[in-house]
Amino acid sequence: MTRKQKRNLIRIIVSSVFLIVLNIVPTTGLLRAGLFLTCYLVIGYDILRKAGRGIVNGRMFDENFLMAVATVGAIALAVYAKTGDYNEAVAVMLFYQIGEWFQSYAVGKSRKNINALMDIRPDYANVEQEGKLIQVSPDTVAVGSEIVVRPGEKIPLDGVVVKGASSLNTSALTGESLPREVTVGDAVISGCVNMRGVLTICTTKAFGESTVSRILELVENAGSRKSKSEKFISRFSRIYTPAVCISALALAILPPLVLTALGKSGMWGDWIYRALTFLVISCPCALVISVPLSFFAGIGGASREGILIKGSNYLEALAQTKYVVFDKTGTLTQGVFQVTGVHHNTVDEDTLLAYAALAESASSHPIAQSLQRAYGKEPELDRVGEIQEISGHGVLAVIDGKRIAVGNSKLMDSVGAAYQDCHQTGTIIHIAIDGAYAGHIVISDVVKQDAASGVAELKKAGVKQCIMLTGDREAVAKDVAAALGLDGYYSQLLPGDKVQRVEEILAGKSGRETLAFVGDGINDAPVLARADIGIAMGAMGSDAAVEAADVVLMDDNPLKIAKAVKISRKCLGIVKQNVYFAIGVKLVCLILGAAGFANMWLAIFADVGVMVIAVVNAIRALQVKNL
Repeated sequence: MTRKQKRNLIRIIVSSVFLIVLNIVPTTGLLRAGLFLTCYLVIGYDILRKAGRGIVNGRMFDENFLMAVATVGAIALAVYAKTGDYNEAVAVMLFYQIGEWFQSYAVGKSRKNINALMDIRPDYANVEQEGKLIQVSPDTVAVGSEIVVRPGEKIPLDGVVVKGASSLNTSALTGESLPREVTVGDAVISGCVNMRGVLTICTTKAFGESTVSRILELVENAGSRKSKSEKFISRFSRIYTPAVCISALALAILPPLVLTALGKSGMWGDWIYRALTFLVISCPCALVISVPLSFFAGIGGASREGILIKGSNYLEALAQTKYVVFDKTGTLTQGVFQVTGVHHNTVDEDTLLAYAALAESASSHPIAQSLQRAYGKEPELDRVGEIQEISGHGVLAVIDGKRIAVGNSKLMDSVGAAYQDCHQTGTIIHIAIDGAYAGHIVISDVVKQDAASGVAELKKAGVKQCIMLTGDREAVAKDVAAALGLDGYYSQLLPGDKVQRVEEILAGKSGRETLAFVGDGINDAPVLARADIGIAMGAMGSDAAVEAADVVLMDDNPLKIAKAVKISRKCLGIVKQNVYFAIGVKLVCLILGAAGFANMWLAIFADVGVMVIAVVNAIRALQVKNL
């Protein structure tokens, strides 16, 4: 609780006790009026001051003006009627302040929760100087420098581990509770907490470009992008408040004038009381506060789950998602070539894999690297003689005195080896030994573990179509689409072709339906920007993709796409509930107030009560763990 909140709470308690005492201890005349006026000023002086400033600055039509006019009018009526009943004026201001305090506390608590969850900004970086570790500001560390991260410290900058091994707590970034194991050669991102071992990291990005800085910037700027609902509420308030003030004035003046003209008693006091009640009821606090708070809470809840949404406008659009278009490599698949099959013929599996890895030992091609990983040993270069690379075909090498051919079917034809086709989909590496076919190795991009369940969850969430776009071959695309249960796919596409396909799907959708594109590579940036909603795989995605996207998934998990949609729909549902509830209750109470069936106590419920209920409902948008 802030100092201001504590001060206001004390003021509320003191005023409440004061009001109770005044209703117990009998007082009359000027003494009673003076005591009630003192109680009124204690609880309402700030509202009166804000209303006065609004009038001076030409912005008078706000909730402070409405409350000031209504309560001062109620006191004036009590003085005019000589009833000595000032309870309503003080009670209206008191309950209004209670509602304001509750709203302030709720917003402050939600901000505190979000700030705690996003407390990933590192305070310092450890740099070794003259044999000692010196703490310096992370933004002073140059790219390529070595920093030391001890157990319990946050990683301040993105980089690569050059010494040590440890477990990293990534929950603040990804929402995942399981630690991530890292060792020499592994890339690490800023904001993670080192849990056990000492790590020496070579930085690859400046602090301003690091993951932690980008996340903080995204979260801080999210509030500046307003949704259609928020813009509607802002426009609504600008029109609504002057309208109800004019209506209240008309209610106070016109009926008595008409009645007087008809020769009946004007009952000025009764109609002015109705007008004041009308003003209190009409205060738009519930809408003005709860709608932005709902979006704020929704964005905060999503951030806690490792889903960064760049603004409430994107959160609102995400709720209307009916088409999800995926890139394949790095999005639905791991984006890393792996050996997925070894089909041997004349030699055993280990020997076949060894010959292939040794023949490709001089290459840095991804396929060669996948063979090295599958071999799992340091290549024994003394076994390898001459290596000849044949462009577009493969490699010829002498290993253990034998002529080894490793490559595609064209290379097999050139060496006279009768190769066999493979039933598996992927890149097929054929191997021949001294001109005789020995077998083949299948290398393919492995589908992510949660990709199929991610697609299934999207369909459960009401997404009409899940479609994949890829530059890969038809056979590979067909197999991946079938394995994941996709509704369609397009293969052998260039980056420009992907934009064209998205344009075609956009042309076919109707109404307020939106299309989301999910990608991770630099070539996905144009499509991410063109889609209604661009979703980037942020942890391993390119900077261009993250920059162009509207939503960033920090842990690259396809399941988070469905979760993002569910969070957005829950948030938008809460917004609609608050709008319908607040407007509905106020309309009913306004009619009752104008007709003389509502007093100030009903007005208090219509204003403060509705606001409290709407704020409590808005805070529910933070609860997204079990969606």
